[in-house]
Amino acid sequence: MKIDALNWKILNHLQANARQSNAEIGRQVGISSPAVSERIKKMEDAGIINAFYTEVSPFECGYQLKAIVTLRAFMGKLKPFLDMVKKYDEVLNCYRITGNENIVMEVVLKNQKHLETFIDQLIVYGETKTQIVLSQVVNHNPIKPLK
Repeated sequence: MKIDALNWKILNHLQANARQSNAEIGRQVGISSPAVSERIKKMEDAGIINAFYTEVSPFECGYQLKAIVTLRAFMGKLKPFLDMVKKYDEVLNCYRITGNENIVMEVVLKNQKHLETFIDQLIVYGETKTQIVLSQVVNHNPIKPLK
């Protein structure tokens, strides 16, 4: 599916606030609410729009630490790790990457002790490196058309 200029406008509005009504988006982009609905449905069917979700503040929910954890898997441990990582509630995002490490994860933890316990669970799969996140510089930078 080709993403035309109007679809990009709709995507920009949804990325800014996915709770906007189709009528409001239609007013802002110059088409009817049913036309917005039809375009959104086509983009969902084409896999361009993957999900609508609510972002929750981990800090307001009692998590005091956010960290980036990388893992360099031991021989034969990558596949078992990939099966297990989906079960860790602490993991917000997990990516398989190139380079010296195999995995990078964004995790939230209650405190230092929780971090220690979490790392202890990971070290059976490989070597870990942990960086504590101090602040977030960019949050959900919207996808834009390629130039």
